[in-house]
Amino acid sequence: MGTEQIKRPLDGIRVLEVGQLLAGPFAGCILGYFGAEVIKVEPPGSGDPLRHWRELDEDGTSFWWRSLGRNKKCVTANLRTDEGRSLVRQLAERSDVLIENFRPGRMEKWGLGPTDFDTSNPGLIYARISGYGQDGPYASKPGFASVCEGMGGIRYVNGLPGERPMRMNLSMGDSLAGLHAALGIVMACLHRARDPGGRGQVIDIALYEAVFNMMEGVVPEYDGAGIVREPSGSTVTGIVPTNTYRCADGKFMIIGANGDSIFRRLCETMDRPDLAQDPRLMNNAGRVEHEAEIDAAISAWMESLDSATALERLERARVPAGPIYNVADMMADEHFRARGLFEEVVVDGKSLKVPALVPKLSVTPGRTDWAGPEVGAFNDEIYGDLLSLSTQDMARLKAKGVI
Repeated sequence: MGTEQIKRPLDGIRVLEVGQLLAGPFAGCILGYFGAEVIKVEPPGSGDPLRHWRELDEDGTSFWWRSLGRNKKCVTANLRTDEGRSLVRQLAERSDVLIENFRPGRMEKWGLGPTDFDTSNPGLIYARISGYGQDGPYASKPGFASVCEGMGGIRYVNGLPGERPMRMNLSMGDSLAGLHAALGIVMACLHRARDPGGRGQVIDIALYEAVFNMMEGVVPEYDGAGIVREPSGSTVTGIVPTNTYRCADGKFMIIGANGDSIFRRLCETMDRPDLAQDPRLMNNAGRVEHEAEIDAAISAWMESLDSATALERLERARVPAGPIYNVADMMADEHFRARGLFEEVVVDGKSLKVPALVPKLSVTPGRTDWAGPEVGAFNDEIYGDLLSLSTQDMARLKAKGVI
């Protein structure tokens, strides 16, 4: 409360979100949180399939949707009809940004590709999200995030050596692509503001490339040394010690003591001065060579203590350590609350917590204004006010299944 008048960095930017499920909508969610007016186009009827994924409320709507659809003005348009495409075309001509995540070529077939707005809206920033990008031999392949995570490399290095590669129980490829799209859009907005002609541009985001962008040093390590980064379980290749350890109460704790002085403090805390003074272990290269010996010593010590005691001793020694949280742990943690990581929205008179979005900006912070709305909730405002359609026009389009 009281934040409604605080300006946000994207105030005045209108974004047309044409897409569904996760990657494009996540980009729109970020932009809307920081002030953009996001008009989300959905098919008439059930809308975005994500509205009905995973856990549902008593009305059959996904709790996830209330978070991902926040701050969006949801309208309906049947893109398989000429009149539906005409509505979207008119919205795009009045927008600063268009986000789409259809298979490459689909928007062109509908007459809604980037070049279709060269004359009517040359300043349009056109963000395209697909599995493999808009060109190249794989462009036409269906690009699901799970498959793209494998091709982008992150699945290969995740898991236990010699076993089936593991995935995180999240749609990382989609989220990373949406994050990259939001970054690209903001950069394009900066360029347009500085360009004398106010020109827009096309932003080409591929899911597998968003994943590939996270792969740290694997390319130069392979090219320069012929080394293929392999899966390493709960450790990180080439950095020791950093691992997950089980305590006496069955809880797991992460310790990252890979700095030379930090490692010595850890050894002293474990009452192992022999390890602290061992010349073999004075630097990371030596510790990597003797990783099994170090991990065995830390594991034995951690198994002798309950998690609370272990954490207290590690923190007192200034050794980076912490528990592995589930969502219940996060919501109970005072630091999460102090940092404002939970916001409340009201849905059908009931309060629902959704995650705040970062980064935190001191002068122009983002905020949640409303939860993900119902299908077509903003048809009257957008079509009536922005496109000047009459009540009769909208009634006719609704009767024909266009909206």
